Amino acid sequence: MTTHQIEAFAIILAMIVAFMSGRLRYDVVAALALLAATVLGVVPGSKAFSGFANPVIIIIASVLVVSRAIAASNVLEVWIGTLLGRIRSTSLQVGILAAAVGYLSAFIKNVGTLGIFMPLAVRTARRSKQSPSIYLMPLAFASLIGGTITKIGTSPNLLISSVRQDLGGAPFGLFDFAAVGLPLTTIAIGFLAFGWRLLPHREGQKAPDEAFAIESYTTELRVPDKPEPADLTVEALEEQGDGELSVAAIVREGSRRYVPSGDWRIFAGDVLVVLADPTVVEKFVAKTGFEIVGSKQLDASEKKSDEMEIAEVIVPAESMLVGQSPTSLTLRHRFGINLFAIRTAGTAGAASTARLRSHRFVAGDVVLFQGWGKNLADSIAELGVLPLADRKLTLGSQVSGMLPLVLLAMALLLVGFGVLSIEVAFFAAAVLTVVLKQINLKDAYAAIEWPVIVMIGCLIPVGEAMKDIGAAELLGNGLAHVAHLVPAYAAVALVMATAMLITPLLHHAAAVLVLGPVAATLAANLGYRSDAFLMAVALGCACDFLTPIGHQNNTLVMGPGGYRFGDYWRLGLPLTLMVLFVGTPLILWRWPLH
Repeated sequence: MTTHQIEAFAIILAMIVAFMSGRLRYDVVAALALLAATVLGVVPGSKAFSGFANPVIIIIASVLVVSRAIAASNVLEVWIGTLLGRIRSTSLQVGILAAAVGYLSAFIKNVGTLGIFMPLAVRTARRSKQSPSIYLMPLAFASLIGGTITKIGTSPNLLISSVRQDLGGAPFGLFDFAAVGLPLTTIAIGFLAFGWRLLPHREGQKAPDEAFAIESYTTELRVPDKPEPADLTVEALEEQGDGELSVAAIVREGSRRYVPSGDWRIFAGDVLVVLADPTVVEKFVAKTGFEIVGSKQLDASEKKSDEMEIAEVIVPAESMLVGQSPTSLTLRHRFGINLFAIRTAGTAGAASTARLRSHRFVAGDVVLFQGWGKNLADSIAELGVLPLADRKLTLGSQVSGMLPLVLLAMALLLVGFGVLSIEVAFFAAAVLTVVLKQINLKDAYAAIEWPVIVMIGCLIPVGEAMKDIGAAELLGNGLAHVAHLVPAYAAVALVMATAMLITPLLHHAAAVLVLGPVAATLAANLGYRSDAFLMAVALGCACDFLTPIGHQNNTLVMGPGGYRFGDYWRLGLPLTLMVLFVGTPLILWRWPLH
């Protein structure tokens, strides 16, 4: 064993310890590993930052931007939410949610897909009087296994394709993973639809969006010219809001206000004073086409690059708003901002039939303003109000729900027909998503998981160095002594099981970059083609169902679902065994060893 090989193994061991301890964030651990490898000469200085030029970085960032735009459009949530509203069976609800998340994760980054459907799952649980814990873990697991269908669905598939290219082969194609991932995803969805019974019933932590009561904001909505259905009643409208939106008053016949009962008809042109959280109103408007009163087009910003933003602010006692109304202040004319909603201090969500324009602000009111970014910030300072935490609200934004999906479909078609490479096609989709104002620049940059980008960029040269200095070959030779004693299918299963076991200790991306070259060396020593072994690494690293720490999707649902560390194996162990015993023959069928 050479000095560089010893140093490489020491760096990998130190990475595992650091990842397990959790004292340093994973991107910092990866940066330290790259720094140590470069200083010690394991990674040549000329290649230290080559990982950031890898196409994988571009693909991951681009897919995340397009995924955020699709999530912001609410179109997928509206479609699935409408279907779920008609279903009462918990197994069907879990099955539909798992199917939506699983199959969509093939084309939208799995963490993005999970983020789209988590709020819908929580609302479905609330409406069905069930615990969120029986919905959220199946969603997380469905997103993980669904991501294995295509090259872009999960980072391990992208990275193993890069490893294959580094080993001298062509990178895997977009749909090369489907023969294994699609059957596994379908079987997993069927299991999750009934397997939720293995989970404990627990109440999770409230999301930041639930910090205020559901009926805390008063918003005015204008009924479109052709409401659907034509005989829409107050009760039916509130059902369209999943029971989280209530009508406090109807303004019609000029300015006459009525407090309606549930059977009141709603007509075109009516102004509804509704009580709901802004996130609920946002989804309701996307579903129904109602217009937010006050969302008039503001004068164009002097800065061409300026973007429309929403600010959630609280009114302190010294603010110039206190004692004034929107009308008396002429907010739009004087400050260039729109008033969208008000949470009146001290009312605890009590219904109010007053129009927003006549509301007298008091200290403690929480208000939603819309305006051009720079002007909105200046107006907030001038009004003397205090901004609250940014909840990424897109209320009042004019976006086409279908356009991001169309751009995604076009990118997939261009890749499928070989017109463009994956990185170019998805980079183009991300750029067009921003240019066509389906997402603003601020949200586009926020959508990119920079810690993951930094970690992958740092670890790619470390993984390549493992191959170049012979460390991967050394490990492969050691595993070959064991693999020679078992049949070929067992050797592939052994690689997959190793990947499943090491992923909770390392980040899944790090595990692929370390194990990929080792698996290829093992295959060469056994006299087999390497593709099946590389696929086993990708599948094993993508399918961590046993812990909340191996993949961020498992971590995301831990708090909202109220899960404990030991809860994951209840549902995850049967799913892990299914992937191992069904995935292995599928890999060998699609990627023969000879």
